[in-house]
Amino acid sequence: MNVAGIRKKIEIYQNEGKKLFTTSSFQSHSLVLLHMISRIDDTIPVVFINTGYHFPETIQFRNYITGLFGLNTIDLRSETPRVAQKGSDGRLLFASDPDHCCYLNKTQPLDKWLIEYDVWINGVRADQSAVRAAMKEEQDAPYHTLRFHPMLDWTTKMIYAYRKKYDLPAHPLDSNGYLSIGCEPCTRKIDAEMMEREARWFGLNKNECGLHTDLIN
Repeated sequence: MNVAGIRKKIEIYQNEGKKLFTTSSFQSHSLVLLHMISRIDDTIPVVFINTGYHFPETIQFRNYITGLFGLNTIDLRSETPRVAQKGSDGRLLFASDPDHCCYLNKTQPLDKWLIEYDVWINGVRADQSAVRAAMKEEQDAPYHTLRFHPMLDWTTKMIYAYRKKYDLPAHPLDSNGYLSIGCEPCTRKIDAEMMEREARWFGLNKNECGLHTDLIN
């Protein structure tokens, strides 16, 4: 979907009286959608799911981009305190049960947004993983919310071209070899032979946190 198509679709949703929000991890490739939203309607809430495990550079970059684009960024945290996020062995869940850690810190906190809002604008791309390649432009989410994937057919090359055209900044960790940046304990630098998301949860049979597997019908 091109830029004009994305604008038109968002305006159609709004004219229908639908409440929209988006989520963002504030990685370099995320800025394309955020930049578009800032130019279409900067009042649309941008939910940053703050797990408490992000790199400090990500938090700083989120704050910088929020100010630069004039975004309505909302910090969303888990209702389960960190002290309660431990397995039976006493280790924090990111080390002992990363799937449950993701549930408590990412998917569960988003429930209240899916209950209240009608459309979730989501920046997933088909070229990021096999899971995302199987998605459609519009799909149902829990609580009768609609997922809208405007960037689904965008490629890395298209993302780069847009960023270059509008001189969008890069996440400070990009230059250090991090191309897919999530929580610090579960993210590593990418090797030359690795796919983008293979740097997440390295060594585990896992490359999605649940937002795009559990919160989609």
